[in-house]
Amino acid sequence: MTGLARRLPVFRRWYGEGPLQLLVLLASFALTGYAGMRLLDGDWLLVAVWFVGAALVHDLLFVPAYALADRALRAVAGRRGRGERVGGGWINFVRVPAFLSGLLLLVWFPLVAGQVERYESATGLPAGVFLARWLAVTALLFAGAALCRVVQTRRARRSARKERPEVVH
Repeated sequence: MTGLARRLPVFRRWYGEGPLQLLVLLASFALTGYAGMRLLDGDWLLVAVWFVGAALVHDLLFVPAYALADRALRAVAGRRGRGERVGGGWINFVRVPAFLSGLLLLVWFPLVAGQVERYESATGLPAGVFLARWLAVTALLFAGAALCRVVQTRRARRSARKERPEVVH
C-alpha cells in the first residue's frame, strides 16, 4: 500500500468525504468569492443594503404569507389531500407549481407588472408580453403537476389491484 492509499481512510474519517469533494468545495468557494468581489466592486453599500433588505422582507413578509397559504391549503385538503387515499396526497402537486410560479414572479416582477420603460429601448424586445408568458408558464406548471398526479394515482391503483388476494367463490 502506498503512502497516499494509507492516508485516504484517515482523511475520510477526519473530513467525512474524499479529497475530490473537498477540491470541488474549495473551487466553488473561490468562484463565489470572485463573484462577490465583482458584485461589490461598484456600489458595495447599496448592494449590501439590498441584500439585508431582501432578507428582512423575505423573513418578515413572505415567510408568514407562505405559512398562511400552506395552512389554508392543508385545511382545504383535509384528510384526503394528505395521502390516506390510494396514490398519496395531492397537496404537493399544488405546492410545487405554486412555488415555482411565485419564484418566477418574484424574479421577473418588473417585467410581468409592465413597470419597465427602458426595457424595449435597451433590448429591442417588447416589454408587454411578460404577463401573458408568466401566466402561460404557470398554467403549464399546474398542468404538468396534474398530469404527474394522474400518473401517480393510476400506478398506485394498479399496484393495489395486483397486491389484492384473489377472491375464490
